[in-house]
Amino acid sequence: MADFLMLSLVPLVVAVTISLTCALLGNFLVLRRQSLIGDAISHVALPGIVASFLITGTLAASAMMIGAGVAALVTVAMIELIKHLGRVESSAAMGVVFTAIFALGVLMLEWNDASGVHLDVEHALYGNLESLIWFEGVHWSSLFDPKALADLPPQLARVAWVGLMVLTFVVVAWRPLVVGSFDSAFAASIQARPVLTDLLLVIMVAITAIAAFDAVGSIIVIAMFICPAAAARLMTNHLGKQVAWSQVFALISAVLGYVLAGYGPGWIGFEASLSAAGMIASLTGLILLLACLFGPHRRRDGGQPASA
Repeated sequence: MADFLMLSLVPLVVAVTISLTCALLGNFLVLRRQSLIGDAISHVALPGIVASFLITGTLAASAMMIGAGVAALVTVAMIELIKHLGRVESSAAMGVVFTAIFALGVLMLEWNDASGVHLDVEHALYGNLESLIWFEGVHWSSLFDPKALADLPPQLARVAWVGLMVLTFVVVAWRPLVVGSFDSAFAASIQARPVLTDLLLVIMVAITAIAAFDAVGSIIVIAMFICPAAAARLMTNHLGKQVAWSQVFALISAVLGYVLAGYGPGWIGFEASLSAAGMIASLTGLILLLACLFGPHRRRDGGQPASA
């Protein structure tokens, strides 16, 4: 039990929190056909983080968040610029921008040998879940010990605050989010401010991706923004139920994925473990595949849209 508290409790809670948060926002990205926004932002956080390290010489969370935030804003601006000047559709503009900027981040890592400070491509992709060790977590009583709680990895508090902020945003802005997701013209006609809502949604996606970057990497973030919501969309045509389904899928993926990554190989006779981030992302992809094959709304019967 002490091993679980010390080695697995914090990574599991972080993975669950990020998964639920990303899936919650992902519902609106899927409905708005903006799924690549999460992909783009989670990729472009890398050059911003590298640039902040090169400028400040530190991996402090505040510097990383500022650098990644600036990179995300630059990316959104570049996407809009390419859409308007190049007259290309949104998905094409996003694909061009996020791949180019992520490649720039990889080159910056290699050129400046930042891997020597645990800032490398593998860390950027797969995150750092397994290293979130709670050294003071030696007994269940540690959960009520202020001194032990003060030793919790800082990533836990960071993702918890972000999760609470996203939940508050969705609850407060539920009506404009729903209306704008189905009909932006109607949303504008009833003064629901769809442009402002779109901007706030992108900002929430950016904050979530950036906060999750250090702990879970871009793999989980990308998968969780898209797969649970897309799978939930195949289960129901009611938005409220879709949100609930997406949360269930995200929770199953995070918990079962983490357990299988750490203990699955041992169950079949291999003395090894797998990447927790990779296993969680793979499992959420498997859930989406099963929803595509067996979900009640896997066929577009007349193209009936979801209802609120």
